[in-house]
Amino acid sequence: MRVWSSVLLRELMRLGQPAGGGGSAVRRPLAPFAAAAWGAGSLPSPCWGPPPVRSVCTRSEGALQEPGKGPPLSARAPPADGGNNNHLNGGQELAGAGGDNKMKQGLLPSLEDLLFYTIAEGQEKIPVHKFITALKSTGLRTSDPRLKECMDMLRLTLQTTSDGVMLDKDLFKKCVQSNIVLLTQAFRRKFVIPDFMSFTSHIDELYESAKKQSGGQVADYIPQLAKFSPDLWGVSLCTVDGQRHSVGDTKVPFCLQSCVKPLKYAVAVNDLGTEYVHRYVGKEPSGLRFNKLFLNEDDKPHNPMVNAGAIVITSLIKQGANNAEKFDYMMQFMNNMAGNEYVGFSNATFQSERESGDRNFAIGYYLKEKKCFPEGTDMVAVLDFYFQLCSIEVTCESASVMAATLANGGFCPITGERVLSPEAVRNTLSLMHSCGMYDFSGQFAFHVGLPAKSGVAGGILLVVPNVMGLMCWSPPLDKMGNSVKGIHLCHDLVSLCNFHNYDNLRHFAKKLDPRREGGDQRHSFGPLDYESLQQELALKDTVWKKVSPESNEDIFRTIVYRMEGRGEQN
Repeated sequence: MRVWSSVLLRELMRLGQPAGGGGSAVRRPLAPFAAAAWGAGSLPSPCWGPPPVRSVCTRSEGALQEPGKGPPLSARAPPADGGNNNHLNGGQELAGAGGDNKMKQGLLPSLEDLLFYTIAEGQEKIPVHKFITALKSTGLRTSDPRLKECMDMLRLTLQTTSDGVMLDKDLFKKCVQSNIVLLTQAFRRKFVIPDFMSFTSHIDELYESAKKQSGGQVADYIPQLAKFSPDLWGVSLCTVDGQRHSVGDTKVPFCLQSCVKPLKYAVAVNDLGTEYVHRYVGKEPSGLRFNKLFLNEDDKPHNPMVNAGAIVITSLIKQGANNAEKFDYMMQFMNNMAGNEYVGFSNATFQSERESGDRNFAIGYYLKEKKCFPEGTDMVAVLDFYFQLCSIEVTCESASVMAATLANGGFCPITGERVLSPEAVRNTLSLMHSCGMYDFSGQFAFHVGLPAKSGVAGGILLVVPNVMGLMCWSPPLDKMGNSVKGIHLCHDLVSLCNFHNYDNLRHFAKKLDPRREGGDQRHSFGPLDYESLQQELALKDTVWKKVSPESNEDIFRTIVYRMEGRGEQN
């Protein structure tokens, strides 16, 4: 203990000597990490650096720690207040002294400050329209449920301030503080598609290319579907981070039809489990038309994506409840998957389906004869419920969120709520990949290599796992029952981007990877909480200089690090 105290005393005395003595505590400006990391001006907060010593400095560029876990013991940053009980003055610390393993909060500027400096670009105030424009360029929408507090506060601020179109730093911080982590991730390009504007420009080009495709016929075996214009064409996408883009007729409601099949299968597995559900339905592609009266060798429907399998899956949902309760239950599930965006019901289509559903009634009676339903099932009531689910309405925009919920492992991207279990999502995507595109499923898996489900209303629900969900809709269908324009867009998307399931094999020709920025691998920094982001931003592009005293007389070795800007490296 005496040795330790004497070492500590010598260090303190040496640091306290005036300039020109054996060393001095030099007051240095805080490294301009805001400028390096954000492109904004440096912040005026000072910090204390170590005295000059007679040793060779070794340099290590970049952050020396994993944000959220604090730097290693030998790489601690000096505290902004010049020291406390755990640190020597000037930011020195004795190796092995223990103490808190996190960088002191006071050293770093707040995320709110950093975000303000990023958007303000040297100005004292930010125009509201500039903030909104910058926000939209990241892919986030002002209607995003996660930004409700921010948008509500922004509206209130605009109503109660005299300068209603400008935000100074205090007003800006007041507006963004409740959503600062999400906003910081957006502006720091931490989302799955960093350069979202560039990516969406490619999507717009693919949309225009597919728009030129002609041919196909609007489905007319359900009379209500035949009323849609063949010129309607819309594409919407939603990433797993909630980035949104739409082009074309994306707000026009249309019925899910067969696109509802994977969704109700997911609900059944979520509620009942894989083993129970597949007592009643198989997992293999049938190789037959989707509405054939045909079962596998075990007298079960081949899979949940053909009509026979979908009717059996319908009978498993909320057994024992009446149809009104079942319908409300499924509508609530659909709303949760869509992040409470538009989900409706077309009674006209329901009536039209029921009146023209002879083939489905024939399938129902065949299933009943083969005892494919759970005991006590009312087959006619099941068919009514089946027709109701096919008649649920969505738009391209709301359906893209449903697809993104599947891409995001069962969590809705724009609400953050878990809707489906991982088991349900994995099983659903597997069957969509092998059986989702009618008799075109094999070719689609070969050429596009992504889970998808089409419907006779003209929709194609496409899932890029861990990246995004997409809904494209155009009523004219090819001879397989798939949207002509939709199939063309899916092919073009995978030709451009490395989204095919096997595009990332080694030695393959490189395609555009929107998950990377500037050709660099997308980097993960662990959990993106406030402190992790704050430390990463401050440490990015700084230089840590290691300074060790040459004297060997001390029993305990002193290790010193100080933070410098890039301009001070040399």
